[in-house]
Amino acid sequence: MSSHYRGHLAMLFFSALVAGSFSLGSMVANDIAPMALNAVRFVIAAVVIGIAAQLTHGLRRKDFRAPWRFIVLGALFAIYFVLMFYGLQTAAPVSTAAVFTLTPVLTAVFGWVLLRQATTGRMALALSIGAIGAIWVIFRGDPEAIWAFETGRGEMIYFLGCVAHALYTPMVRLLNRGEPAVVFTFGMLVAGAMILLAVGWSDIRATDWAGLSPLVWLVLLYVALIASAATFVLLQYATLHLPSAKVMAYTYLTPSWVMLWEIALGRPAPSAVVVLGILCTCWALWLLLRDDSVPLTATQSG
Repeated sequence: MSSHYRGHLAMLFFSALVAGSFSLGSMVANDIAPMALNAVRFVIAAVVIGIAAQLTHGLRRKDFRAPWRFIVLGALFAIYFVLMFYGLQTAAPVSTAAVFTLTPVLTAVFGWVLLRQATTGRMALALSIGAIGAIWVIFRGDPEAIWAFETGRGEMIYFLGCVAHALYTPMVRLLNRGEPAVVFTFGMLVAGAMILLAVGWSDIRATDWAGLSPLVWLVLLYVALIASAATFVLLQYATLHLPSAKVMAYTYLTPSWVMLWEIALGRPAPSAVVVLGILCTCWALWLLLRDDSVPLTATQSG
């Protein structure tokens, strides 16, 4: 399997695991301060990834040259996750998933500005089809619900986080100097943890950690070990082998995964008409996979 297809497979797992953050995060978003939750999340993830990096590639001083790179990336992802949980305090999981689908377009713009990564006609078509399918899934195939969509405060807060997320993707490719993905992820997590510990120290001290419910701790472990540590590595790997727009195109699958998460948590199953939206997202990904077979120009190569 080529590195391009491994990159696509990494993003497939990424989208499924990230989707769990929306459904699970909304259940505890009002039970713990976002700064406190994400500070601990980054610390746990940094420890896990640090151990993995040491056991696989080793942690060498030369891999951490120009530490400002990790501070920039850590800050961007810290902003994204903190604003996500602030948004989930008032917005429903499906609404935040709807906002998340705007990320690929933003990423394509940042990818062109920073890396001059051009978007082919096929890729543009795939992004459009994926967006339509995702919106259809989010609003359960109800045109009136789509037409009546109103953006709330939570959605707007989360949108700002998505801007940071979209900028993060091409920045990884721009700033990486050949470091292994797991080592590069560790550096970013350490930087992000330090930033959150400093900025969110008052929230951390004010949190009654012993009084938190088991559900909060379960979600905390999920977002730290699965939605952070595992997905960071997947995203880093995919970003180094795929154009930024293709990487973030997989966010179009997130609403579909969220629906499955909602079913697993006891919510109603989607109607048959909603499956049409899921098929659209699959069609979009198929177009992206076909696009890999086309030779890339200098501005498109990754």
